[in-house]
Amino acid sequence: MTQRIPPSRRTVVTALGAAGAVVALPAWPEEARAADGAATAAADGPVLDTHPATEPSGTHVRDVGGTNVVFQYGAVLPAFDGWRTHEPTREYLSLDKRWRFRFDPGNKGLVEGWQSPRLDDTAWGGIDVPSAWDLLDTPGFASETAEFGKGTAFADGYAWYRTTVDVPGSWRARHVRIAFLAAGYSAEVWLDGVHLGKHEGANSPFALPATKALRPGTRQTIAVRVFRRATFENYTASPAQPVTDDHEIPYKPVDYWPYAGLTRSVRIEAVPRVTVAKLLVSAAKGRLEARAVVENHGSSDFEGFLTLDPGRGSGARPRVVAARIAARSAGVVRVSVPVPHAPRWSPGSPHTLTARATLTATKPGGPRVDTLSTRYGVRDLSVADARLRLNGRPLFLKGLNWHEETGAHGRAMTPAEYDRELGHISAVGANFIRNCVYNRHPYVYEWADEHGVLVMDDVDTMWLNTAQEKLQTERYGLARALALTMAWNQHNHPSVILWCLQNESEIDPEGAPVYRAWLADMKAAVKAVDLTARPVTWASNTSNDPAFDIADVIGFNEYFGYFYGKDADLGPTLDAVHAKYPDKPILITENGTWAVAGTHGPDTTQGTEEWQAASFTAHWKQVAERSEFVAGFTYWVLKDYKQRAGYNQDHNGISVMGLLTFADERPKLVHESFRKAADPRA
Repeated sequence: MTQRIPPSRRTVVTALGAAGAVVALPAWPEEARAADGAATAAADGPVLDTHPATEPSGTHVRDVGGTNVVFQYGAVLPAFDGWRTHEPTREYLSLDKRWRFRFDPGNKGLVEGWQSPRLDDTAWGGIDVPSAWDLLDTPGFASETAEFGKGTAFADGYAWYRTTVDVPGSWRARHVRIAFLAAGYSAEVWLDGVHLGKHEGANSPFALPATKALRPGTRQTIAVRVFRRATFENYTASPAQPVTDDHEIPYKPVDYWPYAGLTRSVRIEAVPRVTVAKLLVSAAKGRLEARAVVENHGSSDFEGFLTLDPGRGSGARPRVVAARIAARSAGVVRVSVPVPHAPRWSPGSPHTLTARATLTATKPGGPRVDTLSTRYGVRDLSVADARLRLNGRPLFLKGLNWHEETGAHGRAMTPAEYDRELGHISAVGANFIRNCVYNRHPYVYEWADEHGVLVMDDVDTMWLNTAQEKLQTERYGLARALALTMAWNQHNHPSVILWCLQNESEIDPEGAPVYRAWLADMKAAVKAVDLTARPVTWASNTSNDPAFDIADVIGFNEYFGYFYGKDADLGPTLDAVHAKYPDKPILITENGTWAVAGTHGPDTTQGTEEWQAASFTAHWKQVAERSEFVAGFTYWVLKDYKQRAGYNQDHNGISVMGLLTFADERPKLVHESFRKAADPRA
């Protein structure tokens, strides 16, 4: 075991001049704008949620001394590592427990004061947090033979959650926030009737400052109103009429299940008023670059020191720098540490290290104010000459798309379910996963770091049309906010190597000005906050995408021999794309076909396991033959999955395109074909 190396006096003295610049914390209403309750109905049908002029979290970037910092709700978007690692300077109160719960189909809760601490909710039902209300009462949800359209899996509109907390009196001198790892689709939060804020985006974590509504030493009530838009006006009608909302992402029915509720963990964090909100790290070429984002929520200026420990195994000494943060401001303290002897991270050797930032007052080694740690890996990622390289070696990505769900818990998966699900990826020899088409629980990124599995991270921008792209770019800004928070939240994970901006969205004619502006806006967002400059791509619906010049890696979904053309058309298509963009690597972001498990026959008959396996083999062969410019192949999909998109209703909404079945995770023939597919560069 490598011992920690204490900082030398020379290290302290030579770094004292590195204090970071500061900016005032953004203005945020004394009481966040309360919802007006004016929800509307789509043609007297399902309820639609209300929307302000711009997305409700106020997500934006500010340049703080040369580092771009993401702000939400008038504060720095904090690290969410507290779900796993508790810092000794902070206090945590888990809200993962049984809550009071009630559906609100008539949208009367606001008018009747369901957010009030004085409400008598003893007659309400109960629900576990985290969970998806889809599984609250839907018999046969995971079965292919159950009746589609029945149960709480089809309960849409508003629902309310309530719980009480005993707030410690010691929190009077603390900055307090309520952190949600996910709430689908949108959530509004009250503390003792004070509206803290609203969040949109079913799969992105968020944290609401609660200090101004807090009454330390008392029992307080938290109320959360969650909304999910209906997918169809009538789930059993044929044809079904889709329900849309131009502001939401996705805005219409899509090809996965929109699980509803508080689907991931919730907690309260009480941190020092001067706190390390986020620690950004970039480790490459033998050097660790760190940016400690420090908030001062107090009324007095802070002067002290920040010590950065690169971690056991890095071979480097801690570095100490001065930290001066004005009252009610945020600052960035920059630290650079040589780590020439630190082990590199790679799929074959996934070495991770833990960096820790420690704020002290008065002098180095003085009273500890706050700490924040983060895991990282030392690795070099580059794109050049049609190759995607890791640590100087060309990569070939043998990948899988996958959805985050089980039949038992939907998207509120347990650690054991994650281990089993992700274990299937390792079992078939995949070295790459695409988080189609939304961010995952933090557990997934940490698992990938530890197991050496590469990740392409996605946001929820699926199947937008030109009108929504224009709305998002020019006014509402939710697509930009989702891209920003993706890059900010997953920044330090060495496993994450690609940012994916969208999936199969519409391309407008005559040079695609709207589409290009939308993609450029999201690319600029992720590039603004990513110190590691990861490449950007997207899952286009065409190999002739007119915006491929914007991409760092060309990505497109292809279904030759299934939806169009012949299997053999893939090779010539790849050659044509390479001829047009000879310096860019190409990634197949989706390809697959379907098979009902247990259906056998000729490999030319659609729906048989033999056809599904043969189709994969034909596509893989054409990709492998072009590995000098094709960076990889991402199969659709690991496991059969649930969706409400209006087809597969005869299978209870289960799409049967997986290597494995949905409920019992039984392999089909294509599972073995995929497992045997070898890296062409080996």
